[in-house]
Order: sequence, then structure tokens, then C-alpha cells
Amino acid sequence: MSISNITVLMPSVLTLVGIPGLESVQCWIGIPFFAMYLVAMIGNSLLLSIIISEHSLHEPMYIFLGMLGATDIALATSITPRMLGIFWFHMPEIYFDSCLLQMWLIHTFQCIESGILLAMALDRYVAICYPLRHAAIFTHQLVTQIGTVVTLRAAILVTPCLILIKCRLKFYHTTVVSHSYCEHMAIVKLAAENVRVSKILGLFVAFTVAGFDLIFITLSYIQIFTTVFHLPQKEAKLKAFNTCIAHICVFLQFYLLAFFSFFTHRFGSHIPPYIHILFSSIYLLVPPFLNPLVYGVKTKQIRSHVVKMFSS
Repeated sequence: MSISNITVLMPSVLTLVGIPGLESVQCWIGIPFFAMYLVAMIGNSLLLSIIISEHSLHEPMYIFLGMLGATDIALATSITPRMLGIFWFHMPEIYFDSCLLQMWLIHTFQCIESGILLAMALDRYVAICYPLRHAAIFTHQLVTQIGTVVTLRAAILVTPCLILIKCRLKFYHTTVVSHSYCEHMAIVKLAAENVRVSKILGLFVAFTVAGFDLIFITLSYIQIFTTVFHLPQKEAKLKAFNTCIAHICVFLQFYLLAFFSFFTHRFGSHIPPYIHILFSSIYLLVPPFLNPLVYGVKTKQIRSHVVKMFSS
């Protein structure tokens, strides 16, 4: 696909390439992406329905898990239908404002997910290190407040990126986005003007959220493992450790994929573009796909309710 060198003033429509260099096989690439999306939707919806319907699961840990499931559904839905439209139905055009909305939704839901993972780590920290005070600290009111703060934080941090693109960047080299979805840096690179402020703001938001959350998650688990190590009973150690395995798996897959995608995109200039796009797309789809599977397998209460649901 040729890219025009003509400078465009505030384009009304953009064109998403999909995966540059793999256009001929995108229809096949769409199959595993659709499968991951389907599993993510079914798994997280099932998780939500179990948590909502079972009164015994109305505890902070499961409420946060329900928030994570709802966020995963929203994140996967904000990217996959549009991506499959490009891969399968050759529908690459997207309105400029719709592209900005998709960008805002994707990055906002990513920030929300990171905040929920931090809240889950803090919940496990209090539950294991201060078990007698857990119920008094993590009340339903506090859980609601945490959910509200996490959502507002994400919206407030990501919104300036959207406003800066909409209000400051007027002229564009091209209307062709070499990506399968509307990502912040992919849109900024289209601009014919000085985009340094937009790039710095995007990096600031990414490192502020990921850095802050990751530091406190790490500190929480250092304290958790220190406490578990000093527990006198072996059974108590195993029980405490088992309650954290699922959380650790989810944390690792989210942040390792995020940092790998980020550093590959920023510093892997010698890597073919389609590798960058594939990894960034997989990074967004894998957590919603794996999270319900991890919690379904590793969380006894949820696993038992799933078995009961399908055996009745």
C-alpha cells in the first residue's frame, strides 16, 4: 500500500494497515486472535456471573477479580472486532475521532488493569500479613473507593494524550496507520509537526502507571513471602502460597508482556515491523485470554463453582 507524501490537514478518515508485511496471510492470523477473543469473552463472562451470583464470593479478592474480568472484556472488545474487520473483511478505514476513541479506551483499560492488579496485591498483603485486621481494613466501601480511584486515575492520565493529539497536531504526512489498531505512538508518528511533547507525555503516562504499580506490587510480595517464610506450620505456608500463585502468574504475564512489547517497539529498530505489531497485539489479547483460565484452574472456590455449574 503506497503512502502519500502530501500533508493532510486534520484527516477525517484514517487507514489501518493491519500487520505490515503480512497482509497476504492476515486472514489466517485472525483465526487464533478470534479464538483468544472468544475464550476471553466466555471465560471472563463466566467468571463475572459466578462472582455476582455466589454470595460466598462477595469478598474483596473476588470483587477485584470481577473488576479485572470486566476490564478484560472491555479491553479485548475495544481492539479485536476492529482488528478482525481488517483481517477478514478488508475494512481498514476508521474515522479519525473513532481512532482517537479507540486509542483512549485501549490505554485507559490498560491503566485500569494495572491498578486492579496493584489493589489485588495489596489485598493479599493485608490478608496474609495482617489476617485479623483484613476484614476491618478491606471493607466493601474501601473496595468501591479503590475501584473508583483506579478508573479515574486511568482516565485522567490518558485523556491529556488524546487532547494533545486532537488540539495540537493539525497536519499529517499520511493517513495510513501502520498498525492493526489505534495506538498512541502509531498515531503520533503520522503528524508532520513537532511531536516531541506527545511522545514524552505518552512515555510519562506509561512509566508513571507501570512503574508506580510495579514497585508497590513487588514490595507487597516481598513482605508476603517474608511473612509466609516465618510461619511455623507447613500447612499454613502452603495455603498462603497457593492463594498467591494465580495472582503472581497474572502479574508476570501482564507486566512481562508489556515491557517486552515496549522495549521491542522502542529499541528494536532492526526488527521487522510485523514483529512489533504482532507482539503489541498479542500483549493486549493474551491477558484477557489467560486470566480466567489461570484463576479458574488455581482458585479452588471458583473451580468448584464452575464444576457445580456444568454438572447440575
